[in-house]
Order: sequence, then C-alpha cells, then structure tokens
Amino acid sequence: MHGDDAIQGRFMWHGPRLWVVSAVLGAGGGWLLSRTAPMPVGADGAPEIPLWLVAPFAVLLLSIAVVPLLSARWWHRHFPDVSFFLGAMVATYYLVAVKGPSAMGSLSLGQEKVAHAGLEFYSFIALVGGLFVVAGGILVEFRGRGGPVFNAMILLVGAVLANLVGTTGASMLLVRPFMRANEGRLHPLHLVMFIFIVSNCGGCLTPIGDPPLYLGYIKGVPFLWTLEHLWHDWIVTVGGLLVVFVIIDLWVEKRVKATREREGLPELGPAAKIPMPRIAGGVGLVCLVLMIAGVFVDPVLHRVAPHLPHLPYGATFQVLVAAVSYVLAPKRILEANDFTFFPVKEVGLLFLGIFMTMIPALGYLAANGGKLGVDNPTAFYFATGALSAMLDNAPTYLNFLQVAVPGELTRESIGVLISTPEGVRDLMGISTGAVFFGAMTYIGNGPNFMVRTIAESHGVRMPSFFGYLAWALVLLLPVLVVQWLLFIR
Repeated sequence: MHGDDAIQGRFMWHGPRLWVVSAVLGAGGGWLLSRTAPMPVGADGAPEIPLWLVAPFAVLLLSIAVVPLLSARWWHRHFPDVSFFLGAMVATYYLVAVKGPSAMGSLSLGQEKVAHAGLEFYSFIALVGGLFVVAGGILVEFRGRGGPVFNAMILLVGAVLANLVGTTGASMLLVRPFMRANEGRLHPLHLVMFIFIVSNCGGCLTPIGDPPLYLGYIKGVPFLWTLEHLWHDWIVTVGGLLVVFVIIDLWVEKRVKATREREGLPELGPAAKIPMPRIAGGVGLVCLVLMIAGVFVDPVLHRVAPHLPHLPYGATFQVLVAAVSYVLAPKRILEANDFTFFPVKEVGLLFLGIFMTMIPALGYLAANGGKLGVDNPTAFYFATGALSAMLDNAPTYLNFLQVAVPGELTRESIGVLISTPEGVRDLMGISTGAVFFGAMTYIGNGPNFMVRTIAESHGVRMPSFFGYLAWALVLLLPVLVVQWLLFIR
C-alpha cells in the first residue's frame, strides 16, 4: 500500500471514532450557543437570522481552502472531523433555538430546516454518488493518443452528453478515459478545463443537465425553456472554453515534446484526430438510464398521488440502482477503472457539513435578497454567479428566482415572469449564473470535487483551492464576461 492509499486506509478505518466525538462536541457547542445567543425574533414573530450564524459555513470553506496548503496529511485524516463538528453545531443550534411553527405542523421551524437540509443532502449524494458508482461499471476507452483536436472533441461530446445524463454522469463516464487517452502528457489544466466544460457549463440546455435547472423545472419553468433561450449562451461559453483549451493543449504538446527530447525519451507518437469510443458494461448502461429516470420519480408520483408524503422516493430508487449496478458490475471493468469508494466518501463527508452549515447562509440570503439591489439581469447574473461559486448552486438559484418572482413560486407566477422580455433575461441571468459560475471553485458543483479527487487518486497534482480559483479567474471568467455582454446585459 503506497503513501496515499495508506492515508486513505487509516482515514476510512479509524476515522469513524473521531467523527462521533467531533459530532458530539459540535452538538454540545450548538446547545451552549443556543443558550448564550438565542435566535432573535422580528416584530412579526418570525426568526431573524443574525449574520454571525454564517460563521461556521465560512470557517468550513476557509478550512477546505487553506488547511490542505498547511498540512495536506492532517487534512486527509481530519476533514470529516471538521465537517461533522461544524455541521453538528449549526444543526443543534437550529433544533434547539429556532422555534415557531413550520409548514410541517409536527415540527418546529428549526427542526423543519434541519430535516429539509438532510433530505437535500440525501438527494444530492444519491444522485452524485449513484452516478459515480454506476459509471464505475462502464468502461469507456478511446482509440489513439490524446492531442489538442482529439481532446477538444471529447470535451465537446461531454458537453452535449451532460444535457442527457447530467454534468455528474458525463463527468464520471469520461474523466477516466480522458486521463487514459492523455497518459504521458496529462497536465492539471486538462482536468481544470474538463471541470469547466463537462462538469458545469455544458449542462445548461436541459433541466437534466444541472440541479438548479431541474429545481426550476419542478417549480414551473417549462422543460424546453432552457434549450430555447440558452442555446446561444451554451455555444458561446462552451465554444469559447474549447478555444482556450486547444491553445493550452498546444502549449502542453510542445512542452511535453521538448521535455522528452531533453531527457532522451522516445516521442509519444502522433495524436489521433477523432476519438472512436469502445464501450463495455451493459448492466452499467442500463443502470445509468435508470439513474436518470430516478430524477423524475418524485414529480411523477406527486402528480399522480398528490397526497403522498413528501419523501425522497426518487433518491432511494437511485441508491438501490447504484447498489445493484455495483453488485452486478464485472470485476474486470471495476479494476480497469481503478474503482474505489474513496472519492464519493470524501465528497459525501465534506458536503454533509456544507449542507448543514449552509442553512443559515441560505436563510440570510432569502430574508435579505430583496435588499441587495438585485433587480435587473446583470445583477441577477453576477449575484447568482458569485454565490453559486461558494454555496450550493441549486438553492442559490431558487433563492434568486424567488427574488425575481413576487409571491409564491408557482407555475403561474413563473409563467408571468417569462412572459416579458425583461423577465426572460432575468431568468437567463439566474440560470446561466448558477450553472456557469458553479465552475469557479471546487465546491461550486458536486462533480467538481469528485473529478479533483479522482484525478489526484491517479497521481495528478491538482491545483489547490485558491490555485483552482486563480485559473478560473484567468481562463473562465473572461469567457463568462463575453457571454454576459452578448446575451444578458
């Protein structure tokens, strides 16, 4: 067992004891906080979320960004402890301190908020983790060596595929064969651009593509609205990023050639022009279709049986599909994909803390969003984008959609919004801001972190949190500004 594997092994087997201790200590801290600093109540009797309550979320984000730079080994062992401590602190505070009635009569408002965050996390990890497991049972290989044109075509295919199987599904299917095709010339920027294009920007054409758009569809945005109104945004953004990628890959090609000549190594051989795929894993392909079908289980059930309790039936179906896929997946395919559960465990343990600490952050945004001066397409685009880079982009999308739509979010009220040219541009700004800016950080969208973990497990030294953000500001943000100038402004 080499160094990284040893760290992962100790983390997985000895970690749970510390996780429990961390969660108990965090719960105790949340209880004490509820006694010393109870939630203030407004004149209408509703709780008013103080800004200081967002501190645990900020601490968790800073820990993700900074601690690995100080001690990567310590972070690999103890990031679940940090996540569980902060998540348990916020959850306990809400359970104890946040009173008042909720939409669910049997629960207090605080209990409802924690339960809702827990269900959202369950749905998130069922989809992201389920697609990861299912994709592990599908072997995709491309004939030939990767090069600028070859790689750009893979990324273009991934951007299209993201709208059919989601950005997570496309990322999990293609990231391993993309790395294999570039063995001997793989650069961290290859994976950074992969995250930009396949894991985020490519999925803006359908509600299946990215969770924010799916939530918009559930609330009443027509299914084909994104394709009808965002296709030009997709072409400019994905096309612009592909041009940037080809320029980078040409530089990588020259750099690799010069390095091999200097070290007396043989040339890698000519790059292939067209990526011809070979696909194995029939069970995995069937399960992939079932995973996508699981996205529509809850809407269909609630339409057919409106009095059915609002439970995560679709997410549970996806968990079962993933379990069946793993059990039936041929071992040779799992081994060829170097499949392990560590990437999905890392994402799950970190995002559990993120979802819990995010409760007050999103609540503060919902209560104060109208005071932020967000009342035009440009403001919606950059406000949604900035927060989608740091918060989960799905609830951020919903909060700004609520700001754009007076009153309750219904199919009728959303229809009124998109019946005017200004309302259409507002929703375009919210939609593209949530999807595109989700690529700005590792935590902006679920597959970002997972691609990074998979790449590092294959020996690729990925940029740090701030290093990745710097590349996003240099390579991605200019393309998004051009897209704004053309279609949102």
